[in-house]
Amino acid sequence: MTKTKKREVDLRMRGFEQVCRQAGIKLTHQRIEIFREVAQTGDHPDAETVYQRVRERIPTISLDTVYRTLWRLNDLGLINTLGPPRERTRFDANLEQHHHFVCVRCGLTQDFYSEELNGLRLPKSAKALGQVESTHVKVYGVCRGCVDMEKTKRSSTRNKEAKPCPRN
Repeated sequence: MTKTKKREVDLRMRGFEQVCRQAGIKLTHQRIEIFREVAQTGDHPDAETVYQRVRERIPTISLDTVYRTLWRLNDLGLINTLGPPRERTRFDANLEQHHHFVCVRCGLTQDFYSEELNGLRLPKSAKALGQVESTHVKVYGVCRGCVDMEKTKRSSTRNKEAKPCPRN
């Protein structure tokens, strides 16, 4: 497990406390310890790893509490997820070099191609971690369907309902 510098962990903890207070979320011992575990490690632990590590300090904590807290922290913008979205794992048969655009509203995931991204030069710090076999860029944004739906909602002055994103 790689450790994050104490100064950085302290900054993250202060940010965590501030966001929770602004959102009206109680700063429980369990929430603090779960966030601290993610904030102090550089190995991007999964929920089960966080659970095992926090359980050493809080033996009564449940795996369900860890999962719920991690997703809440994600929703608050205090942590990010790596890997597939929580709704379902996606599969891709396109084995050519490509990248993905992911809609943060409806979950649409589409391939896009870019020679510039394919030729991305990695910094020495990435190469120092190990032998790079491939790179993949995932771009998060709002798809055209969701943008159009939002425009329709805003411009609708009558009691007409906007059409939902066709991809939902």
